[in-house]
Amino acid sequence: MDIVKRVLITIRNYFKTADSLLLVLCAGATAFGIVMIYSATRTYANPDQYIRIQTIAALIGFVGYFLLSIVDVDIITDRWFLLLAFNLLFTSTTLVWGEGSATGGNGWLRFGDGSIGIQPTEIVKITYILLLAKHMAYLREGSGREINSALSVGALTLHFAMIFGLVIIAADDLGSAMVFAVIFIVMLFAAGLRLLWFALGAAVLGAASPFIWQYALRDYHRNRIIAVFNPRAVDETGRGITWQVTQSKIALGSGQLTGQGYLQGVQSQSSNIPIKHSDFIFAIIGEELGLLGCLAVIVLLLLIIARCVYVGVRSRDRMKMLYCVGVAGMLTFQMFENIGMCIGIMPVIGITLPFFSYGGSSILSSIAACGIVSSIRRSSA
Repeated sequence: MDIVKRVLITIRNYFKTADSLLLVLCAGATAFGIVMIYSATRTYANPDQYIRIQTIAALIGFVGYFLLSIVDVDIITDRWFLLLAFNLLFTSTTLVWGEGSATGGNGWLRFGDGSIGIQPTEIVKITYILLLAKHMAYLREGSGREINSALSVGALTLHFAMIFGLVIIAADDLGSAMVFAVIFIVMLFAAGLRLLWFALGAAVLGAASPFIWQYALRDYHRNRIIAVFNPRAVDETGRGITWQVTQSKIALGSGQLTGQGYLQGVQSQSSNIPIKHSDFIFAIIGEELGLLGCLAVIVLLLLIIARCVYVGVRSRDRMKMLYCVGVAGMLTFQMFENIGMCIGIMPVIGITLPFFSYGGSSILSSIAACGIVSSIRRSSA
């Protein structure tokens, strides 16, 4: 009985200090996502496997949430050299063993018959934010030089360029690379980098854009960007990018206010929308649950993002604040990009809707990232 009592006391103390609100929001969004994945995959050959994999990955993610919640993040970031080695080596594995997916790229490590896989870039996003937060906090407070010095900016740019270049070269994943870039920009702003440096970076990027367009991007990358501005120029015939987005917009429009009903969507329950369980899950929600369902998704995600920012702002530690802002930036960009893909205002680059899209690596990393936010909340209590 004493053991049971101690366990109950430990659990009670955990929920007193951990971020229970963030946990509830993550659990609610994850459950909502699994329910919609079930609807999206009913027309597939083996629908049960998607629910099984997503559920198992989510459970592993929540175990990670609890474990990370009770670990002081300083213990992890103090081993910064291990984080750096992990980021570089784990991302590099796709260069040798990487395989493609339905959305292109080469960023998956697959096992067995190929139905189970890991996307290293999803996992590395967490350790990348941690290491970048540590690096920025050190330059701001512990290095003896200003973060706005040319040397500091150069060091941070090199840090980013190593990971960004690896993601592009090893995984051939433009979508993930864009997420890493946005995280970097958001965290630089939160760290206090002067606007002059952002203007200089934008000028350099603008000058290099013709070279990037001509030589760095592949044809399918360029086509996906062109399709946003001139759909007739790309995939005028056939089931390509423009066709995908058109079907998504039809589904969203036909849902109107309250939707056609769960499991009742005409587009959702057909093969018209490609990758509907992942890239276009928002279209399924819109058709079957209508505008109200879409708003529920957006509100849930905004609450999770707001909670991450709130915990960061309340933290008395700059590194921990930067980590929370990085997670918030990651979730915000992925939400905006995924929903933008579905309504045709952003290029289709294979970015998942956090907590809602199918993807074991994606759901695991999203939940685990919030687990570290919960740890920061405990240390600030």
